[in-house]
Amino acid sequence: MTSDAFLERLNRGPILCDGAMGTMLYQRTGTFDHSFDELNLSHPEWVTEIHRAYIEAGAEIVETNTFGANCFRLMEHRLADQVADINAAGVRLARAAAELAGRPVFVAGSIGPTGARLAPTGVITPDEARAAFRAQAAALAEAGVDLFIIETFSDLTEIEAAIRAVQAVCDLPIIAQMTFTQDLRTPLGHTPEAVAQALAALGVAVAGVNCSVGPARVLTVVEDFLAALRTAAADDRVKVSAQPNAGWPEYISGRIMYPATPEYFGDYARRFVLAGTSVIGGCCGTTPEHIRAMRLTLNALALAPQRHEARLVVQPPAREAQPLPPDPPTELARKLERHEFVINVEVSPPKGFDPGRVLAGALMLKHEGATVISVSDSPRARLRMSPWAVAHLIQSQVGIETILHFPTRGRNLLRVQSDLLAAHALRVRNLFVVMGDPPSIGDYPEATDQYDVVPTGLVRLIKQHFNRGIDQAGAPIGRPCSFLAGVALDLGAQDRDKEIRLLRKKIEAGADFALTQAVFDVNTVRDFLARHEELHGPLTLPLLVGVLPLASARHAEFLHNEVPGIRLNEDVLRRMRLAGERGREEGIRMAQELLLELKELVHGVYLMPAFGRYDTAAEVIGVLAQPAPEGSRPAP
Repeated sequence: MTSDAFLERLNRGPILCDGAMGTMLYQRTGTFDHSFDELNLSHPEWVTEIHRAYIEAGAEIVETNTFGANCFRLMEHRLADQVADINAAGVRLARAAAELAGRPVFVAGSIGPTGARLAPTGVITPDEARAAFRAQAAALAEAGVDLFIIETFSDLTEIEAAIRAVQAVCDLPIIAQMTFTQDLRTPLGHTPEAVAQALAALGVAVAGVNCSVGPARVLTVVEDFLAALRTAAADDRVKVSAQPNAGWPEYISGRIMYPATPEYFGDYARRFVLAGTSVIGGCCGTTPEHIRAMRLTLNALALAPQRHEARLVVQPPAREAQPLPPDPPTELARKLERHEFVINVEVSPPKGFDPGRVLAGALMLKHEGATVISVSDSPRARLRMSPWAVAHLIQSQVGIETILHFPTRGRNLLRVQSDLLAAHALRVRNLFVVMGDPPSIGDYPEATDQYDVVPTGLVRLIKQHFNRGIDQAGAPIGRPCSFLAGVALDLGAQDRDKEIRLLRKKIEAGADFALTQAVFDVNTVRDFLARHEELHGPLTLPLLVGVLPLASARHAEFLHNEVPGIRLNEDVLRRMRLAGERGREEGIRMAQELLLELKELVHGVYLMPAFGRYDTAAEVIGVLAQPAPEGSRPAP
């Protein structure tokens, strides 16, 4: 096969690509912890069988199992030195399956993004990304691919780096595809028109969209692509592709499932072709059955060529006016649903406008294993930067989700709702709803303390109004929000039954998880859970239990005697007194012991490093990376 052969085939009519590789491999492994690309070496028979299944279903293009085979993604699995081997193996497996087809099948070298944000918002420079893509492209080209599919990119800067890298090593045809969200923009906000024009200017053979959304939304993006290419007079030179997901994924019985049926894909194959799409296929959630249904549609359309000509004289169909669905769940929501142990670390906004130290701390915590960062709102009623800004900066520049502390105190109902809209627009969708500290204890004791809604009411407003696309008055807000609402809980409350009654109200309002006040022994947690089970049955609300590493005996005494809601038992106080000048080390050791005990009991922890010592939190987290003591009981 040659590049000329592919371009000649592309010009003769719609061509069918394969479907998801990762979905099929996930069915074999049941986990995302392993590098799917490395399976080219360790389990080549799995990869080959998937290629064969797609070819038997009617695919004319098979993608190599190399989507994540760049040095940055492989580094996460300590495989960065095997870029060439993994990519070459991916081509051999796809080529072997193609040669057994008995008909022409093109092998496309799959290249996905680095998985890290590029500068200036990220730590990887465009030159570093281009070097990584060039190494991968060179390995794929040398192994003998017929074309390249550069796919699932959200950043125009990064996909340009990938395209330039391929063009630097060969002149093979390129299909370049970006991913779009439900609002018909890339995750970084690029419009379909901007993407189509940019990709056409880079000289690719095919520009298109894949992943993220299902066929209906992808069709709308494709129509915008085609209109933009006609405007740029590039529609004859640049073809358009579409490889949608099989709808939004669902987590059912421990497995990730996609709702869109093969029949649905078969119907949309016709719509894509009549709209003018030249390459169609599937992405996440699609299987050989989806591709077979699309093949049947293409075969039927081939018998009625007049229907293809009809699209040349009609305008693209008007978009149907229908409510847009909410964004997919946050990563925190997914982790809680999967019962993964969550490590949440609190950071405080800076007292000035320079977020550098907080961002550096968040980056360190991410590397040490934190899964989410809590951003407090003016703790102790002291003046600090807006937590919305800090949360947005952490998510965009560090690449880790945040939990925004959202106090009701000092906000009227109008302000509450406008702030919710602002948070969602910034893609800050994990909220911790609290009352907040009274201004009387802070820098501005004369500040107003009025509020229109209590935390339980705010949870209800979020879950029963905003997440349904309406405000408190029932007026539409454009589309449903997708907030995850957390609430506060004091596991060691003196009146435990009263605390449980309040918790039940929060759960009835729609609470999704709880962050607890700091505890210092696991029995506090066990006793609360036992009492809740006695009164209402087992507690199903996910708990992220507060862990506060102590810094010294003086720190321990201060918390015990002067901070409401924090109580230390005598054993903790005694250990800190005996530690003397090594109080910080002892505090870390106790926090690590508690963390290991909680890992077997609750959904996660909520680390609160005192005095902004994020390195202390990192040391506490580090215990999870240490090998278990000999003879210890494995986690269930």
